Amino acid sequence: MIKVLTAVAAAVLASTSMAFAQGAAPTKVGIINIQAAIIGTRDGQAAAKELEGKSAPKKKELEKMQSEIQGMREKLNRMGSVGSEDQKQALMRDIDTRTKSFNRQVEDAQAELDQEQGRVLNELGGKLLAVLDKYAKDNNYAVILDVSQQNTPVLFAANGIDVTQDVVALYDKNAPAAGSAPATSAPAPATSGNAAPPRPAPAGGGGVRPGTPAPRPAPAK
Repeated sequence: MIKVLTAVAAAVLASTSMAFAQGAAPTKVGIINIQAAIIGTRDGQAAAKELEGKSAPKKKELEKMQSEIQGMREKLNRMGSVGSEDQKQALMRDIDTRTKSFNRQVEDAQAELDQEQGRVLNELGGKLLAVLDKYAKDNNYAVILDVSQQNTPVLFAANGIDVTQDVVALYDKNAPAAGSAPATSAPAPATSGNAAPPRPAPAGGGGVRPGTPAPRPAPAK
């Protein structure tokens, strides 16, 4: 996702610079959070909502699997010195097999979500690029920098030069009828207030936490 957004931002800056090459010299400098802008549009919000609904069944299935594995581990702990060694070994093998299957499904599901998310970011990012280009021309901007990434070169920006909300408003104003998102099952990028569907935690972990990414599952021991 970060690579996709970086590419979009680079394209925005390059396109805007080229557009001004033949016109009067612009004078203004602005900043934009590309990631927040995409999710802030009606299209971005609709895409995120659509993915949340479509990913719910898989999330529920993974939560059930995780709960079952945790129950098996608790059963193994309760056996203590009561069960036979053969019973314990059989249960441990079953736990191991199910945990590996669970972890593979988590990784596969997340990889699919990441791929689809990147595709939507390209589509929505391309539309946002056109809007930003028009906004920059109409408002005499020489440079608009993307500050959505942690490694942004911008160390300070004065109040009032953030154009994110202005670009979102312009995008929505020119977009097709209310909130028509691209036909896809992919999410818009996660930002505060509209997080992407969570990554299930590894089996035996702290559970699937709504609204926040969980670490990638570690290989089962």
